[in-house]
Amino acid sequence: MIDHRATVKRILFSALFFLLLSVGNKLSAQDGKAIFQNNCASCHSVFKDLTGPALGGVTSRGPWTDRKKIYEWVHNPSKFMTTDQYTAGLKQKFNGVVMTSFDALSTKEIDAVIDYVEKTAKAGPSTTTTPNGNTTGGQVMDEKDNSILYGVLTLILAVVALIMLQVNSNLKKLADDKDGLPAYEPIPFYRNKSYITLLVLVLFVIGGFYIVKGAIGLGRSQNYQPEQPIFYSHKVHAGVNQINCLYCHGGAMEGKSANIPSVNICMNCHMTISEYSGTAGKLFREDGTEVNGTEEIKKIYAAAGWDASKKQYTGEAHEISWTKIHNLPDHVFFSHAQHVNAGKVQCQTCHGEITKMDEVYQFADLSMGWCINCHRTTKVNFGGKGGEEGNKFYSIYKKYHDEIKEGKRDSVTVNDIGGTECQKCHY
Repeated sequence: MIDHRATVKRILFSALFFLLLSVGNKLSAQDGKAIFQNNCASCHSVFKDLTGPALGGVTSRGPWTDRKKIYEWVHNPSKFMTTDQYTAGLKQKFNGVVMTSFDALSTKEIDAVIDYVEKTAKAGPSTTTTPNGNTTGGQVMDEKDNSILYGVLTLILAVVALIMLQVNSNLKKLADDKDGLPAYEPIPFYRNKSYITLLVLVLFVIGGFYIVKGAIGLGRSQNYQPEQPIFYSHKVHAGVNQINCLYCHGGAMEGKSANIPSVNICMNCHMTISEYSGTAGKLFREDGTEVNGTEEIKKIYAAAGWDASKKQYTGEAHEISWTKIHNLPDHVFFSHAQHVNAGKVQCQTCHGEITKMDEVYQFADLSMGWCINCHRTTKVNFGGKGGEEGNKFYSIYKKYHDEIKEGKRDSVTVNDIGGTECQKCHY
């Protein structure tokens, strides 16, 4: 008698192996994209220069034709630059900016990023828009997600497997009847305890995965972009007019919060600037509605109680109810001064290309993992060999200063000075 059960198992295992292989390939592609977004995207694009050079075609430039040199560069840019003229030229081209070292990235992870970059460059610039209305500059931000397809395929395979097992049971009964063997009435699969147990376990695992994933994401609001009571364009102010961020957000240098500027700060300039001249082009909201810049300035006058015709205050002022965008949980301590003043962290690191945003949105997810990864790879300004002066804030770390002078290390990360200890942010 033919063993139909063995045949069914072989077919089922082959199908499952194919499914797992396909999912594995998908995850591999996502890994490169995820690593790029978490570590590289704040300074690099695939098709255009940002804080650093465009990465498209990187493996055909300079020393990067050799993957081993890419690994050396990513793990320790400062050291690599001392013996390489190409990267020293990049430092000069990008105003002295040196890439952060990512010594925690494995060679496989770096390969995944390079593969993702090369694939994206080969595909060509996309016109996908980010939440601020700007194009992604060629980065494939929204690759097609096949998760639903794989889920449906898995469900179909499970149903086919159950049907084939039931067919096998019926065939075995017919064979036993032909041989004169006593046979028991087969139990339908929907009443079979083994099948029911298996189904419950599968649903438990899948449901548990999505519940945990959802719980981890609670409170995160990446890409959140509320409409503000007054259309304020950072692109016009910080971008075109190059107003320093600290002029409006002075608290970022010396305090915990960056603070929302009072209307008086606005009036320092708009007491004389009463019309939008269109230097940055036409203004548009996310829904495509054109914004009249001059009318938005009048809203500032109304809030300040300013009579533009008489050039005097009326005394009828009211507050502007700005909507807060970036929020951290109450149990998290974060100080802007610690990062901006002591750490010399640029605003764009956490807030994205703010100088290109008309309506601000939350660039990073601000998750614990995101912060930890930054602390593990970001170097602090200790100073070093050659008489380079460091930040005196770190003068108490005598051991690390001595190790730098003795050549035992060339840099110190936030992680080295306790930046990943729980009590730093939770106490």
